[in-house]
Amino acid sequence: MNAPIPSMKPGQARCPAPSVQEVLRADADASLQPASYQLDAYRFLGDGDIPYGRYTDADFFKAEMDRMWPRTWQWACREEHIPESGDYYVYDVGPYSLIITRDDAGDIRAYYNACLHRGTKLKPSFTEGWSPQMACPFHGWTWNLEGELSKLPCEWDFPHVDADKFRLPEAKVGTWGGFVFVNMDEDAMPLEEYLAPLPDHAAHAELQDRYVALHIQKELPCNWKVASEAFLESYHTPVTHSQLQKGTGDINTQYDVFSDHVNRLFSLAGVASPTAGDGVSQQEILDTMVLGDRQALGDALTVAEGGSARKVMADYFKGVLRDGGKNFDDRSTSEVIDTVGYFVFPNGHFFLAPSFPIIYRFRPLGMDPTKALFDLLLLAPLPKGDRPAPYAPVRIGIDDSYTSVPGVDPSLGEIYDQDTGNMGWMQEGMGASRKKTATLANYQEVRIRHIHQTLDKYLGIQGTPLAAS
Repeated sequence: MNAPIPSMKPGQARCPAPSVQEVLRADADASLQPASYQLDAYRFLGDGDIPYGRYTDADFFKAEMDRMWPRTWQWACREEHIPESGDYYVYDVGPYSLIITRDDAGDIRAYYNACLHRGTKLKPSFTEGWSPQMACPFHGWTWNLEGELSKLPCEWDFPHVDADKFRLPEAKVGTWGGFVFVNMDEDAMPLEEYLAPLPDHAAHAELQDRYVALHIQKELPCNWKVASEAFLESYHTPVTHSQLQKGTGDINTQYDVFSDHVNRLFSLAGVASPTAGDGVSQQEILDTMVLGDRQALGDALTVAEGGSARKVMADYFKGVLRDGGKNFDDRSTSEVIDTVGYFVFPNGHFFLAPSFPIIYRFRPLGMDPTKALFDLLLLAPLPKGDRPAPYAPVRIGIDDSYTSVPGVDPSLGEIYDQDTGNMGWMQEGMGASRKKTATLANYQEVRIRHIHQTLDKYLGIQGTPLAAS
C-alpha cells in the first residue's frame, strides 16, 4: 500500500496517469471544445467519515422528508410527457404527490394530488394520461385544469365552502432543457439560479431537442443516497466493471464542484484505464468501447496505423447522428464521446454526450429508508420528422435484470446489473458494520461528500465531521 506523499496537502493527490485536461488538450480538435470542458473546479471538502445512520436511521430519513425534499427543485417529467392541455403526469417522492399538467392555455401547472374534501388522491401514483378535469374518485369533487373547483356534489350541504378559497394548491414549476421541474417551497429560489452553471455548460448538448427513447424504473433495496452515490464516482469501475478496463478512463476521472446544488464528473472514453497497464493498443481500446455485436460493425470501427480510438469512435457516432438527421460534424471528439455527467441536488444526473444520452433520477420509494426507485431514461436526439411519443416507463423489481426490458442492449444491461447488484450488499453491510461510518476518498468521492454537506444545510445541521476543514 502506497503511503501518502508528505509534501501534498489533503485533496491535492491525483492519479499519476494523464489527466482529463491533458488528454483534452492533446485531441486534434481541442479548439472546438466548449469552454466549460476546460474548467477544473475541484474543492477539498474535508475528510471526515460519513455516519451510516444517514442511510439507515428512520428519524434521519423523516428529517429529509420534512426539511429537504419539499424545498428542492426536482425534475418531474419531460415536456413531451404533457404536450397538450389536459395531459398529466403524476410525480411521487416519499409521501408527496404532484399532478403535472397543462391548463387550457397550455401553461404547465403542478397541483398537489389530494382532494380538498377528505384527502383522497385525485390521480393514482406513478400514472400519466389525459383528462379535462381532476375529479375525486370518492365523492366526485371536481377541479378544472386551472385548479378551480367546478363541481361540488350536494353543494347545499357545504354552505361553509367558498369555491374561490378551494382552488387546488400548487407547487412551483420551472422548465429547462425539455425537463419540467417542481418545488414545493413557496419561497424557493428561481430554477435558473438553482441550476447554475448547468444551463450554460450544457447549452451545446441541446437536451431540449431529444426525446425519451427508453425509460426504466428499477426498484432498489437500498437508501436513495446509496443508489445515487454509486453513480457519482468512477473509483468503482476497475472492480465492478472490469470488462471496461481497456476502453474507459476511471481512476483518472475529473471531479468538479460548482455550487451547493451542482457538481460534475468528467470521465474519458477511448483511453485505457490506468489500471490496465502499458501496451493496450488503440484497436483494443476501440473494441472495448463497443457495446453489442462488434462483428456487425465491420471496418467502420477500425483504427488505422497511427490513428486514435477516440477519433474513430467520435467519427462513427457523428455518422450515426448524421444519418438520423442531426449534424454534429462541427463538434469536438470530447463532446461526442466523453462521459460528462452533472449532478443536480438532490437526485438528478444529466449526461451530455450523444454517445451516452442517459439521464438518471433517484428517489425514496414510499417511506422506507431502505427502498429506492431508479429512473433511467435514454434521451436520444430527435429523428427527422415528428417528435416520437415518449417511451412508456417499464417498472422492474429488485431481482429483475435490466436485460429483461425490451430494447436494452445486453452489454449495457449487464453494466447496470453490476451497479445495482452492489447496492443491496452495501445497505446490508452498513447494518452489519462495527465501524458504523464510511471513509471517503478526498478526490474521487468528493461529489458524495458534497451532497451530504448540501443536505446538512437543508437539515440545519452544523459542526459535524462532514464540514470542510
